[in-house]
Amino acid sequence: MRYFLEFSYNGTNYHGWQSQPNAVSVQETINKSLSLLLGETIDVVGAGRTDTGVHASQMFAHFDYEGWFETSQLRHKLNSFLPKDIAIHDIIPVHDDAHTRFDAKKRTYEYHIHTKKDVFLEGLSWYQHHQLDVDKMNEAAKILFEHTDFECFSKTGSDVGTFNCQIFRADWKQHDHRLIFTVAADRFLRNMVRAIVGTLINVGLHKVDLEGFNAIIVSKNRGNAGFSVPAHGLYLTKVEYDYIKPQRF
Repeated sequence: MRYFLEFSYNGTNYHGWQSQPNAVSVQETINKSLSLLLGETIDVVGAGRTDTGVHASQMFAHFDYEGWFETSQLRHKLNSFLPKDIAIHDIIPVHDDAHTRFDAKKRTYEYHIHTKKDVFLEGLSWYQHHQLDVDKMNEAAKILFEHTDFECFSKTGSDVGTFNCQIFRADWKQHDHRLIFTVAADRFLRNMVRAIVGTLINVGLHKVDLEGFNAIIVSKNRGNAGFSVPAHGLYLTKVEYDYIKPQRF
């Protein structure tokens, strides 16, 4: 039987999602707890990979188990075993071919910036004290809809078959001294969101104009794009499937 886990995590203490030697990851931490509770080796498969320090307010992973358990009881036990920075919201029985990564139709990320020093946002948002032209940044964000090849925002050396992504949403919203960039697409390249945000920040600082932003995308050259903003401001906020109605929490 295959099950989807719906969960969230604060990525501060983890070297990203994926298990790796000599580093603590979210995947490894969930694997250990599930394996202990179910009495056999469990290896969950995630909807995607997040880098070191990146957070997720909604993430999915799937695993297979042929025994029986009551989903609400296992969820409660998992939350008791897992550290405080990982929370399980639901365990959902699905069909045997369901796949959290390949079946995802849309993923949404947010990047959080604060423009005034705020001790309660430390580690959860990036402090950017320079004056930003948010209107110009939103104009540049609209240019993303005109393209599908985003090689210029992909981590150099990424082993992927295509750099094409369909972007459904890209915009900045200001809330007092907080600034949030929301971007949704059918898929994302490695480091793509952080590179987009860094390049848009350069637009907001008037270092890059709209024509220049478009030229960066056309160039397909990562060296022409902006810096990658720090990981701690990035959140995976939504993963959507045709057959899953996620819990609201």
